[in-house]
Amino acid sequence: MSSTKTVSIVIPAKNEERYLPILLYGLSKQTHRPEQIILSDADSTDKTREIALKHGCILVKGGMPGPGRNAGAKVATGDILLFLDADVQIDDSKFIEHALEELDEKNLDIATPDIHLVKGTWADKLGHGFYNLYVRTWGNWRPHAPGFCIFIRRTLFETVKGFDPTILLCEDHELAQRAGKKGKFGFLNSISIGVTDRRLRRDGGFVVAAKYVLAELHTLTLGPIRHNLFRYDFGYDEDRLKGQD
Repeated sequence: MSSTKTVSIVIPAKNEERYLPILLYGLSKQTHRPEQIILSDADSTDKTREIALKHGCILVKGGMPGPGRNAGAKVATGDILLFLDADVQIDDSKFIEHALEELDEKNLDIATPDIHLVKGTWADKLGHGFYNLYVRTWGNWRPHAPGFCIFIRRTLFETVKGFDPTILLCEDHELAQRAGKKGKFGFLNSISIGVTDRRLRRDGGFVVAAKYVLAELHTLTLGPIRHNLFRYDFGYDEDRLKGQD
């Protein structure tokens, strides 16, 4: 049975003219149409804003991903908030429909699916498979939910006061852990979310893996990351990646 819940999608973005149209096309084909698509723009200098408006998105002032998602959530009216990154890809026209059905069936308040690499080397795909196994192993005891695909009830998001804007890296997992104490967290088995390999191409697979392993160790031992020693930057220089396609 199809869910009657409404969905507001929030997308933080900066200079995403290359990938944003692919995501918006996938969302336009959904059998369960979102009530809103909110683009939280971090001062893009390309055609990101123009593309968003062309597709009927609501534009809000953004910033870093956490604060940007919070800004988008402030104008959201849907029962469920779906946080997506601009470069994820959704090919399944029943992605939202199946997710909502599973949320209802399991009575989940916050959830995330497995990830799959849209394209990349076998080693990269193996790494993403290991990530899925790792976060599922933690399960409800220490929830992990990547910010590029989180479903959460708006009431719960408001109760926990959204993303902590002082956290510069892994703010998404920190939100999942706080929300998991107030509501029911779980993994969605009926869908998966496609991610690109552009960060791997830009920074190198070993560097990306090492950064997130160290970030995970930091959060486990020292707590949330409120410094920029990991040098996280938001937005992409697509001209630098064109020759690598």
